[in-house]
Amino acid sequence: MKKQIFTGLQAGFVFGIITSFLFLIGFTGTAAQLLQKTLQDGAIQFGPGLTSLMLNMLLFLGLVGIWAGGRGSRRPEKDADNLKQALAGGATAGLLHGLMVAGLAYGVGVLNQAHIHMSDYLAEVLPDAVQLFLLGLPPLQAALLHFSLLLVSGAAGGLIAFYLGKQGWRSALKMRWQAMRSRIEDQPKLQKMRANRAFRPSVNAFLLLALFVIPLVAGNYWNYTLGTVGIYVLLGLGLNIVVGLAGLLDLGYVAFFAIGAYTVALLTAPAPQNLLWSFWVALPIGVVLAGLAGILLGVPVLRMRGDYLAIVTLGFGEIIRILSKSDLLTPFNGGPKGVLDVGGPNILTGILSTDITFLYIIILAVFLIIFVTQRLQHSRIGRAWEAMREDETVAGAMGINTLQHKLMAFAIGAAFAGLGGVLFASRNQFTGPEDFNLMVSINVLAVVIVGGMGSIPGVIAGAFVLKGLPEILREMENYRVILFGALLVVMMLIRPEGLLPSSRRKLDQQRDQTDEPDGQEGPQQ
Repeated sequence: MKKQIFTGLQAGFVFGIITSFLFLIGFTGTAAQLLQKTLQDGAIQFGPGLTSLMLNMLLFLGLVGIWAGGRGSRRPEKDADNLKQALAGGATAGLLHGLMVAGLAYGVGVLNQAHIHMSDYLAEVLPDAVQLFLLGLPPLQAALLHFSLLLVSGAAGGLIAFYLGKQGWRSALKMRWQAMRSRIEDQPKLQKMRANRAFRPSVNAFLLLALFVIPLVAGNYWNYTLGTVGIYVLLGLGLNIVVGLAGLLDLGYVAFFAIGAYTVALLTAPAPQNLLWSFWVALPIGVVLAGLAGILLGVPVLRMRGDYLAIVTLGFGEIIRILSKSDLLTPFNGGPKGVLDVGGPNILTGILSTDITFLYIIILAVFLIIFVTQRLQHSRIGRAWEAMREDETVAGAMGINTLQHKLMAFAIGAAFAGLGGVLFASRNQFTGPEDFNLMVSINVLAVVIVGGMGSIPGVIAGAFVLKGLPEILREMENYRVILFGALLVVMMLIRPEGLLPSSRRKLDQQRDQTDEPDGQEGPQQ
């Protein structure tokens, strides 16, 4: 029992810090607004001063409290049937969680009554957010309400985790899903269709047709959003070669993206160089220059490994960004103001500058890069990259020229980023230093990791999750960095191989799970 109480105290302390942090960054109010939109309830009044928004915030806090109680009720396998211990762990977590949040509510309420505005120190803690958190009540009453809610929800979380863990619900759901999938796949008609040679080409043709029809029925906003996702697919596919296949950690990937963008901007824009070249001429030049930059960076640094390589590439990306906003280079590249009126693609005398036509060009570029990536991945070069990723020393001993293959991976990945930069600058008709900060490299790396390193479908899925969903949930824009970090942590804990991992990653994961010694499995939920 003592061990269970200690586990509950740990969970309560951690979730108390998390809940306090969420309030201080204004996320509790944002979560309440999202729940209100999801449940489609307006500004309904429930009694004096209690609105639906406040109830939704209480619902959010209650869900967090249930989560805390579930974590506090974790127990060894030998105690899996002890209901008393599960309840004690959940209630203990709820007790400490509630005390910490109640203390926060009381302190905030006292400061609010003293007319001390927390927004002067924490920008997100606005007066409306404080009133929402206090539910329009005096500090002591609000603190007691939060304490009661989290104590009850923690105990409920312990009970829920006990009964769900006892029934083995994860295994049951997985077995049911596999059985349903087997029944569907074993249908004679479906097997006959899949045996037909024309089945796969027909499916691919249908998907291709759908891709080219969607831009016609979607509006300009969605075409622009899908174009952004497509550009990040291009960037993700390039970084996937460097990180996912060759195993080289590159944190300065945005530099090659910037080289492609500035190349097309300087060659096609009327200022500052007034060259006014055609987009179709500037496109291959931007790709080639980005690839050459990858080689020039790779020659001196690719003898490094791991963290050292990441630090050097990070520095290279920052050097490119700082040079792009340097006053000294303003006559050459526009400096901090960037380059306006970047030229777009044209056919004969027509300028293709609409979101629909750009989306079609991006889709064609994605298909081209996917084809090239697949051919490389299943070639001798791709197998050499994978060998280096698994063990560079052994790969070198087997006769693989590791430096040459590293340079090839860097050059090809950089060229793909240059293509993305060309399309990005041309579509926006502008490029500037603020488009190429460190977060672009972090975003692309997150796309590869979340989707599944070494997997082309995984990169596409990661781009839609990390770039498409934030456009739908605009309220989450201010918390994108936090969500990225949280999502990466969750992915590493729950699905380290990614959303759609490659077949090799799946086999490695299954082998690791099979090789685990008895008694070393993770804690029961």
